[in-house]
Amino acid sequence: MKNKTRATWLAFIGGQLGLHRIYLYGWRDVLAWMHPLVAAVGWWGVERVRLHGQDDHLAWVLIPLLGFTLAGTALTAIYYGLMAPEKWNALHNPDTPDTLAGNTNWLTIGAIVFALLFGTIALMSSIVFSFQRYFEYQVEEARKISQ
Repeated sequence: MKNKTRATWLAFIGGQLGLHRIYLYGWRDVLAWMHPLVAAVGWWGVERVRLHGQDDHLAWVLIPLLGFTLAGTALTAIYYGLMAPEKWNALHNPDTPDTLAGNTNWLTIGAIVFALLFGTIALMSSIVFSFQRYFEYQVEEARKISQ
């Protein structure tokens, strides 16, 4: 039986590692293995900024991948947490539809609240970082053209 609360917390806490996908679909799920790859590329962008400074153009592309991965897994946690128990049981517990595994409780609500908070922060930070670096680059190029 797949528990909705456990899947919600796994998506929120271990979403970058794909733990929620492994829990729900098993080790052979391709998307479960894509989560850590995309997150690792984003963390590589953070490391590039630390080593090369903020003018590293490759880091501008890589860092938002990390933020969008965090926001996406937070959105997945919200989706799992708000899913109707009947739908949850039909998708993940088809053999035992009368189980309590799909019910929403206070732990599920807590995961939804934290996912909403941190997912919003990650998404907005990624968007702001991307646009800031893009517009700074445009200003630098305009200065070069005007001189």
